[in-house]
Amino acid sequence: MIKVGVIGLGKMGLLHASILNTFTDVELVAVCEKVPIIRKFAERILSGISVVGDVNELLSLGLDAVYITTPPSSHFPLVKAIYSKGIARNIFVEKPLAYNSAEADESCHLADKSGGINMVGYNKRFGVTFGKAKEILDGGELADVVSFEAHAYSSDFWGAKTASKAAASRGGVLRDLGCHAIDLALWFFGNLEIESAELSSSVNKAAEDHVHINVRTSKGSKGEFEISNCMESYRLPEVGFKVNGLDGVMKVNEDKVELRRGNGKAAVWHKQDLNDVASFCLGEPEPTREDRFFIQSVIDGHDAEPCFNTASRVDHFIDQVRACAEQRTRNDKS
Repeated sequence: MIKVGVIGLGKMGLLHASILNTFTDVELVAVCEKVPIIRKFAERILSGISVVGDVNELLSLGLDAVYITTPPSSHFPLVKAIYSKGIARNIFVEKPLAYNSAEADESCHLADKSGGINMVGYNKRFGVTFGKAKEILDGGELADVVSFEAHAYSSDFWGAKTASKAAASRGGVLRDLGCHAIDLALWFFGNLEIESAELSSSVNKAAEDHVHINVRTSKGSKGEFEISNCMESYRLPEVGFKVNGLDGVMKVNEDKVELRRGNGKAAVWHKQDLNDVASFCLGEPEPTREDRFFIQSVIDGHDAEPCFNTASRVDHFIDQVRACAEQRTRNDKS
């Protein structure tokens, strides 16, 4: 039986706690939440589970694994505390791994020293459509990739005219929604070199809400990202790709994969065609598959993906995007 604690009882913390509580080989031992009113609510609904307000209170509970589902700015301090105090050897961190690449690198260093299993919650990898897209790319069905276009859109702040604390707390659209598109692109195409980047902030000057990035893959293919959380008509967030190859075109988002080959033949796979099932579904099946994979990795002692080292590439990419955009702004002013 794997004993697990969850830190942070926001949307993702409640989601993971609910899923973990359905696994017969997991005991949800404790939840940690610093906001008193949320703790009181948790105490009323979580029978037999310790509800604590400080991470140090988890030390005596004999946890095998800890989930960190707090805002990104707190990820590294919590990772450091869990490893340094010996609270648990195995850690799952909701995306992104850290608030910057330096914190991500230090998290990787601490994880490597711990010898446990670590994983970051880029659950788009557990979406059946993106898995099918990866299969098509790895199978060479498009021949060589010539270019790709990636987008990550939501309408969270569309039409907003005033500064939003929510926009700032998410760390900008790159770390909030865009990191999913970046992680998938790195998974699909390997290392990416940033050629240009432009960031704009219409809702909160401390956090970008629109990003445009041009990249090249290690094989010389061109790539383009368009990321916004102020996009009209996107009731639900969407991440998608269009990939142009020498022998066809592929389009993919959360709902379907479309493949048109160079000979004119076409195929479409909707998510229901791709065994999109899970043992427990609260909203979407991806988090359940993701949690099952992490827990099974802990049980078997096998590495989980995306691990801290893999996920840190996203943090480095985001820092490089911001540096590139800042350099462009300085050049425009000079």
